[in-house]
Amino acid sequence: MLVALQGAVSQGILWGIMVLGVFITFRLLDIPDMTVDGSFALGGSVVAVLVVNLGVDPVVAVLVGMLAGAVAGAVTGLLATVFEIPAILAGILTQISLWSINLRIMGKSNTPLLANETIFSRISDATGLPQSTVTMIVGAVLVVLIVLALYWFFGTEIGSALRATGNNEAMIRALGQNTNATKMIALIVSNALVGLAGGLICQSQKYADIGMGTGAIVIGLAAIVIGEVLGRLLPGGLSKFGARLAAAVIGSIVYFLIRAVVLQMGMDANDMKLLSAIIVALALCVPVVWGRYQLRSSYTRGDESDA
Repeated sequence: MLVALQGAVSQGILWGIMVLGVFITFRLLDIPDMTVDGSFALGGSVVAVLVVNLGVDPVVAVLVGMLAGAVAGAVTGLLATVFEIPAILAGILTQISLWSINLRIMGKSNTPLLANETIFSRISDATGLPQSTVTMIVGAVLVVLIVLALYWFFGTEIGSALRATGNNEAMIRALGQNTNATKMIALIVSNALVGLAGGLICQSQKYADIGMGTGAIVIGLAAIVIGEVLGRLLPGGLSKFGARLAAAVIGSIVYFLIRAVVLQMGMDANDMKLLSAIIVALALCVPVVWGRYQLRSSYTRGDESDA
């Protein structure tokens, strides 16, 4: 059980990088970017082919996978901004295209990396630490660096304009800001992080699969919602932007811990996507129901005081 929980934490940290990408589009731009499922697998596919077929250094391969994810995000951005296709439909079109593209890249449905060196095996051999521990440490370091970089970026003029675009696009456009450019930047940065996560998880699990990104957007949304719920319980809540970024990663870790516990209890692994969907649906519905209940209660108290 302890080994399963340790693996869940390490996976949650790596998937947390993907969750940060989803956070940018979903929470800042209010766009559920369906490209994520495809760009996640794209990052893994590119890394697998570069490492296995071309013998590229695993660090370089991950960076190329990150770049590939950014290109996928740029395609979605072009469809949504230049050609004015609704963002969710643009993401679906890119996602569908990436299924075939990923299959073309690998030439088959999956590519194993069992006999190849990865970032984690290299560090494990150099330090003597177990790969699960190395995965956790490397993932934690990367997540901290990414959170700090995002916190800095969204404090700049461009980053602030991007956040404002999601809050009130009409006002930002009236102030002379090109909202198409901010949307494009957000989608590129988001899917670059998703591609990076796909490449790292490919090396962590030692294989890339054509369907490894299926349901990634649901996992991302579930992690964000869980993190926000937990964040509101802390003193100060999520009033600071850095806390919101950290909460997204913590939500990812908690999600995979819940998943590990449920699997240990005997739940069929094929039902995990259903569990994720239920978590997201409940987390999104409960605040609405609670708000309506409080509103109705306030009306009732008002009527009683008037009487």
